Amino acid sequence: MPADAAALRDAYRHCRRVAAAHGRSYYLATRLLSADRRPAVHALYGFARTVDDIVDDPHVGAPGRAVTVLDAVERRLRAAWSQPIGMPVAPPTDPALPAAFDRVVPALTDTVGRFAIDPRHFWTFLDSMRMDIPGSPLFRNRYPTMAALHEYMRGSAAAIGLQLLPVLGTVCPAAEAEPAAAALGDAFQLTNFLRDIGEDLDRDRIYLPAAELAAFGVDEALLIDGRRTGRTDRRLRRALAHLIAVNRDLYRCARPGIELLSPGVRPGIRTAAALYAAILDRIEDSGYAVFAQRAVVPQRRRLRLAAYAALST
Repeated sequence: MPADAAALRDAYRHCRRVAAAHGRSYYLATRLLSADRRPAVHALYGFARTVDDIVDDPHVGAPGRAVTVLDAVERRLRAAWSQPIGMPVAPPTDPALPAAFDRVVPALTDTVGRFAIDPRHFWTFLDSMRMDIPGSPLFRNRYPTMAALHEYMRGSAAAIGLQLLPVLGTVCPAAEAEPAAAALGDAFQLTNFLRDIGEDLDRDRIYLPAAELAAFGVDEALLIDGRRTGRTDRRLRRALAHLIAVNRDLYRCARPGIELLSPGVRPGIRTAAALYAAILDRIEDSGYAVFAQRAVVPQRRRLRLAAYAALST
């Protein structure tokens, strides 16, 4: 096997391991995709997860260092994608790049080329990641309104849906399916924010919009006290119930778009949507105990939801 082919195969294996280890619901859903699409989805996940680790990893050092690393990531991708498809990717020369990212590049580059994914979706994603880094000109760790949060999610979530769309394929012009793909990405992201309130507070981030919380009497001090005590105040329970309803509406808006996808991928996307929406059920079933425990869908229920989604028409 040629050296570059071996490196590509190793990169796809690495991305599959990352997806299996860190995206359990996501990985289960990809099992329902065809063999030719599955590695590409793993590559996109591997890229997003590796960049997320760069932003959140305390070992990266000072915040300015994380910005430097993201800039190096973008330079690396722009250089790799300026070559004709099929050309080997040159070894990295930028010392700022982490080794983990270099393991992802061959698979990601191959995926972008084979499925003609618009690189702009990756630059939009990286800009949203810069919004999470103190010291970046784009930095923001509080969101006053839902509109402001949607601007962040345009890169952190909707862009990922748009990256996936060419891999999944459509039965209509891709542009017609893009709004639903973006809505599903937003739905997934908002579910993460609702589940991870406590962890985000530990990183001095509050993604839930201040105006939505304030309507129920919730302010930052109340959130911090809940994190300290592990208890969810009744005002926050009402706010979370409202935001879960908003989140479910995003899933409803995205659902018709699944029928615009290639028939063979619909079960996998239905499964992903069902598994993620089930996290909202778990938050409700716990009495909105978002500070006391992390909402996790049990394995048996994940498998049941996956089977149901796979059989749905």
